[in-house]
Amino acid sequence: MLDEDIILRALTIAGDLGADYVEVRLQSDKNYSIVFRDGGLEVYGYEINEGLSVRTLVNGSMGFATTDSLDPSSISEVVEDSVKLARAQGGGSLRLAEIQSYSISYEARVKERFEDIDLDEKLRYLSDLDKEVVSLGNDVKVAGRTFILDYTLTRKLIATSDGIMVQSVIPRFEIMMYVVLSYNGRSMTRFTGVGGSMGWEGIRVWEPKIFFRDNIKALINVIKNAKEVEDGVYDIILGPETSGLAAHESCGHPFELDRILGREGAQAGESFITIDMLGEQISSEEVTVIDDPTLPYSYGFYLFDDEGVRARPRYLIKNGVINEFLMNRETAVVLGLESNAAARASAYNREPIVRMANTYFAPGTHSFEELIEDVDRGIYLKSFGEWNIDDRRYNMRFIGQEAYLIEDGEIKYPLWNPVFEITVPNFYARIDAVDKNLEFYPATCGKSDPGQGVPVYIGGPNIRIRGIHVSKGV
Repeated sequence: MLDEDIILRALTIAGDLGADYVEVRLQSDKNYSIVFRDGGLEVYGYEINEGLSVRTLVNGSMGFATTDSLDPSSISEVVEDSVKLARAQGGGSLRLAEIQSYSISYEARVKERFEDIDLDEKLRYLSDLDKEVVSLGNDVKVAGRTFILDYTLTRKLIATSDGIMVQSVIPRFEIMMYVVLSYNGRSMTRFTGVGGSMGWEGIRVWEPKIFFRDNIKALINVIKNAKEVEDGVYDIILGPETSGLAAHESCGHPFELDRILGREGAQAGESFITIDMLGEQISSEEVTVIDDPTLPYSYGFYLFDDEGVRARPRYLIKNGVINEFLMNRETAVVLGLESNAAARASAYNREPIVRMANTYFAPGTHSFEELIEDVDRGIYLKSFGEWNIDDRRYNMRFIGQEAYLIEDGEIKYPLWNPVFEITVPNFYARIDAVDKNLEFYPATCGKSDPGQGVPVYIGGPNIRIRGIHVSKGV
């Protein structure tokens, strides 16, 4: 499917039609999904989604068109449509940041291809997971459980009129668990999983059976033994799952430059961050937030974005200072900068827009024990049951799921649904310590209209936040 001749043909036609810039992307996504619910197979699916997209810049306006047919007449037609759409806008001021020319190919290699593993073996594995969860329930009712195996193999060939040619092959495999627990009038749901850019060998690397077993055991302890939290001021320690969510939602999204410039206002929201906040101190020197597509084996892994720009770690907050935004070529040029490779598209028929990859707090110098022992009255919020943020990414609300009281430097008993609300600037201003741990979890980040869900990692270290008012949830 990734035929270079198709790409070159599209580039030539667009050039002949007078396009000032041309970007062509061939993309093939092959997806396998298995859903195992309440002890039996519910869904086994295989889908191929592939086609061609063309973006052209004409007189300062951009046109975008796609096709899933790759015969010569369809290629000509989609290029002509892209150019017509650009011309129909009557000219504009859109420009693109400069980029270095190169031709390169890369692949995230797997040790065991997902496609080569027999379906019966996959179903046996899911059945074993299900039996393990049921056996842990005992007097706690496991009211529902769903396990999902999901594997996607993405192949791309991207070329531009300014000399870029990038070919890539990236697999992504995840195993997710959704369970509903009930006990003595209480109920709890949990959705979590493991994954990355691997093949079937991920089963041994991530050890899902142990991961899910430990999750269920912890939740059983919470649902049976958790006490109501007393309203008051506490120091909060966020576990990697929760700190990762905070980094993604309260730093990653508001640092997207298209959102800052207003493009996403009617689609995915706005941002309280402004361009003139670059260089502003927002947190203590303990805090660095990174978005890094190049993390090996990560769920959001890529080495070149969908505009052909070479990826690198983006230091959004560096030692407490707002350091850079997430940018594509269109938004970077507004600031007189180069793109930092944040352009991503979820499929061939979606336009590349500014997106995150793997966003996290950089690990610090403390141990987890040091974070705990310096807390007189606090809460260890290891995982969240609910989380909300407004469309400017300014006010956010956490509801703990697996959470524990901390007294005099020791973790005590579990707490039931502690809640705290805080503004994002106040959240970052109160972080005073970060530990050395680093854990990641696969997730799908949504944005834009039509919607695009792209694979990302959330996670990071444990972080400590001082002096937060906490109240009792329902």
